[in-house]
Amino acid sequence: MGYGLISIRGNAAHLVEMGVLKLSTKEDHSERLGAIFKKVDALIRLHQPDSVAIEAPFYGKNVQSMLKLGRAQGVAIAAAMANGLPTTEYAPKKIKQSITGRGTATKEQVWAMLQHILNFKEDIAYLDASDALAVAICHFYQHNAIISENKLISKPKVKKSNKWDDFITQNPGRVQ
Repeated sequence: MGYGLISIRGNAAHLVEMGVLKLSTKEDHSERLGAIFKKVDALIRLHQPDSVAIEAPFYGKNVQSMLKLGRAQGVAIAAAMANGLPTTEYAPKKIKQSITGRGTATKEQVWAMLQHILNFKEDIAYLDASDALAVAICHFYQHNAIISENKLISKPKVKKSNKWDDFITQNPGRVQ
């Protein structure tokens, strides 16, 4: 399981931490779920994020893999909820689209764009970590788009007047 944390200063995102939780050492699926909960909870307590974003489940051919992935995502969401954090899910294509401009981008293309966006050169050891970082950046972009949209919607209120004299005074360029 990959994870990525970013901080926002002004309108720029900065890498805080990314990595992977290796679950292959745990044989039992319930142990893996417990490890996911503990790791997500520990990251939340350490970094105090404002929100959590995860990659939405994708549909594959192996039903058992899909069920296990869904449980893992549910445990991560439960850890966020236990800490009072809102959680947002993003489809894989939406994540790739927001990072690279193409919903069909490869993991390597996403990583190259993340290096550019976050201004660092290190190579990635695990693509699961870069996937998680991409989810964080996607969430940042989507959240900023909502804020920008709300700023456009909330226009300054203009005092309305029923008098033509007031209208002419307030709008001299509109009267001929």
